[in-house]
Amino acid sequence: MQYEFLDKIDSPNDLRILSVAQLNKLAAEIRDYITQSVSCTGGHLASNLGVVELTIAMHYVFDFSKDKLLWDVGHQCYAHKIITGRREQFKKLRQKDGITGFPAPAESKYDQFSVGHAGTSISTALGLALASEKLKTTEKIVAFVGDASIVNGLNFEALNNLGLAKRQLLVVLNDNSMAIDVSQGAVAQFLAKVRLSHTYEDLRSTTNRILEHLPGGKKMEDAWESFKRTLRMAITPNRLFESLNIPYFGPVDGHDIASLIQIFTAMAHLPRPAVLHVYTKKGKGFTPADDDPTKYHSTGPFKINGELEVEKPTGRSFTSAFSDAIVKLAEQDEKVIAITAAMSDGTGLTKFKQKFSDRYYDVGIAESVAVDIAAGQAKMGLKPFVCIYSTFLQRGFDQIFQEVALQNLPVVFCIDRAGLVGADGPTHHGLMDIGFLRMMPNMILIAPANGVELELALYFAAQSKQPVAIRYPKEEVNDGLCPEIFSQPFELGKSVTARGGKDKIAVIACGSVINEAFKAADALKANNIDITVINARFVKPLDEKIISLLSGGNSIITVEDHFTAGGFGSAVLEAAVAAGADIAKIQVLGVSDEFVATDKRDAQIVRCGIGAQGIIEAVKKIKKAH
Repeated sequence: MQYEFLDKIDSPNDLRILSVAQLNKLAAEIRDYITQSVSCTGGHLASNLGVVELTIAMHYVFDFSKDKLLWDVGHQCYAHKIITGRREQFKKLRQKDGITGFPAPAESKYDQFSVGHAGTSISTALGLALASEKLKTTEKIVAFVGDASIVNGLNFEALNNLGLAKRQLLVVLNDNSMAIDVSQGAVAQFLAKVRLSHTYEDLRSTTNRILEHLPGGKKMEDAWESFKRTLRMAITPNRLFESLNIPYFGPVDGHDIASLIQIFTAMAHLPRPAVLHVYTKKGKGFTPADDDPTKYHSTGPFKINGELEVEKPTGRSFTSAFSDAIVKLAEQDEKVIAITAAMSDGTGLTKFKQKFSDRYYDVGIAESVAVDIAAGQAKMGLKPFVCIYSTFLQRGFDQIFQEVALQNLPVVFCIDRAGLVGADGPTHHGLMDIGFLRMMPNMILIAPANGVELELALYFAAQSKQPVAIRYPKEEVNDGLCPEIFSQPFELGKSVTARGGKDKIAVIACGSVINEAFKAADALKANNIDITVINARFVKPLDEKIISLLSGGNSIITVEDHFTAGGFGSAVLEAAVAAGADIAKIQVLGVSDEFVATDKRDAQIVRCGIGAQGIIEAVKKIKKAH
């Protein structure tokens, strides 16, 4: 498809030769380009459609080849990538050898940090500002943060310290009333109240009052005071920010390019940090995303037929299996509580929320708080299940240690997106949870092989008197694999032999990678090599039977969807050393010491050597040595 203006945008410099009317046409073209591209590749659609004009205006005013733009979370950077010379590469968004769905300094000088977590932009921007003061540099600094991210603890800590900077630093608060799900908490409700109190005409009026006092011939200090005097409304968010001694301006219309350009031009010269509050509409320009922005927060490929869409069918996922199992468990046990951090849909809690609204808590993007709330509930005798992606649970490490493991409280951590996650790439891989959880005393750590085992693991965890973590990937379940084996109830620290073999080689699979072990076993059997396949089930406590295999003359290959450092294989090696066993008979297959690039999950598994072929090669190496 050809575009009148977008095809000529190779860098932000090309924006500045366009009129405002042409910039508005460009915005429509960028929206169409994003929608068409994401329909083919999948990605974060709704949030990106909402920030097109805002992104154009920022790049029109600031020169981010020299100035600094810090993104919070980063999944709203698509228009930014397209404008900054990555239009053609955008066709391979989130694909191998393409570009990532998040800011990436390796891709472009316009990206400052690789970022995929919330709460980081203001603090890193503050760091840049303080360094700029020391180095006496003059670049402008902009932190772009969403209304859901602003309530993250790290952002609040940064806001509390913003006064350390005695120079320009602009925080753009993008208020689209949504996190991934509806924003939660008192601050979110406060912003919602402000939002509902203003009509579109109010936004225009506020914008005009700001523009009437733009710095001109007057001294900057006088202009600054004029700015502050313009914004005193019945419901004023300036109470929130100025209580922290941070000047606040807005709210203004985030789709009015002309006004945004004028406001950014003025605020670029303010001599101290300030907040600009901007309203945008999530999903703007594509009706399905506009109607259901949660669904289109992060989507796989879909077909566009006018304004209708048809999703490609997929099999049952671990998330879906968890969704059904947690509801079933809650029906039988009224003490079961579910807690998430702005991810009810992503973690499979939508059904639970609908059926047990009085037992469901969404704390917003505040993983540490989710863990501590669960600790309090467990202390009172409830059975809280904390449902968070592996990569985000890392943010609650200290709370898991201090308030849960140290107190030996029966909190259950349901860790979705454990292991390699495919297109979301390095910021979202869940490759560290075994490492930081198994070191904690009292923690039980489980890796179910499929949906059947996931349900059994939940029932086991609900009866536990100590903390339990259950990790599972973003993958389809294979419930048809050895149902008579995998349907056995869980026993603490007990593995199950899924397939016996005549050769003295055992593959110990941790979690869903057992599917790869079975594929390898079938291929090897065709070549007269008959291996044993064991489903570990537990990472901690580790089944002593696994180590006893070594004394029986067996060689062991461990396979896991996790970093080798501190992972399941490391646990096996440590136990073998403690038992005085021959560790030379152990091979550890896992993700090596690298950040794995964006690709399809299946391809990542092959690349990291934990697929069937990697297992086959490891077995052949042992056979050759013998």
